[in-house]
Amino acid sequence: MEILANHHQALLLKRTISVKTLQDSDVRPLSVLEDTLNYLCNLLDSTEHPFEVVHDFIFDRMRSIRQDLSMQNISCSRVVSMYERMVKFHIISQHKLRRCSGSNISSLSYLNMEQLTKALATLFNLYEANRTTASIFKNEAEFFSFYVLLHLDSKTQGTGETLSLWFRRVPSHIMKSTEMNFARKILRYFKLGFYKKFIHTTESEASYLQYCIIEPSINEVRALAISCVNYGGYKPQPFPLATLSKLLMMKEWDVASFCNDSGLQTSVDEEGNSCLPTKQTTLIHPKGGLHKYYPLESERFERFSVEL
Repeated sequence: MEILANHHQALLLKRTISVKTLQDSDVRPLSVLEDTLNYLCNLLDSTEHPFEVVHDFIFDRMRSIRQDLSMQNISCSRVVSMYERMVKFHIISQHKLRRCSGSNISSLSYLNMEQLTKALATLFNLYEANRTTASIFKNEAEFFSFYVLLHLDSKTQGTGETLSLWFRRVPSHIMKSTEMNFARKILRYFKLGFYKKFIHTTESEASYLQYCIIEPSINEVRALAISCVNYGGYKPQPFPLATLSKLLMMKEWDVASFCNDSGLQTSVDEEGNSCLPTKQTTLIHPKGGLHKYYPLESERFERFSVEL
């Protein structure tokens, strides 16, 4: 891969030794691991190669960084910062991989999510190892909120522990944080089917990284909303797509496409406005699944940028 620009970078990134034959002299010191991580993070926005190629390159080398840190049993605040950056990488990668196509994307997404949950669990242990009285790291509450939001997806690899049991071990000052209050609220809206509150609270309150985790569930909530509008509407009064567009926070023509793929027909009224006739009996799960549709229409998220 040509993104290895020079010999110095190659030395930083080289990691081909088997674990079984690993010697103490082969393990990279913390300063080298930090330099390697800095270099890898700078590659995330590279456009020289398709993202799945860039992701695969960074993924393997970050995993080896965690291996070296684990072998040396380092748990200082510098390592906490490194793990936070690696968790961010996996969250953003999951977000970007959903926009990629190819036969191996599903596998890459699964492995990426697997490493995300493992890195997050290690990060929580590091927080605890460095905790003094009621102090917390600057971003700790947000990273705890990620774990809660990952439970929106039933396919996320769990730890075998229920969320209610996990909550009992979370420090009270984190449970009371704005970030955790948001995550618990979103989880409640999702489970109770409060689609309007789910969508609009996400748009107005989520951080970019929280949004990246929530995004796969948004179309699931949109599908629920369309079902409720269809079955709960008054048949002589078709539901305006303009109103549905605002409710679902997506472009009007995308709403029409979403409805059509859900087996529902749209129409145009006498004034030329697109509508969804209700009480249709042809509603189905959207053809092609829920992954092909669009993010929230939000100027706030468009302005977000995250540095690793």
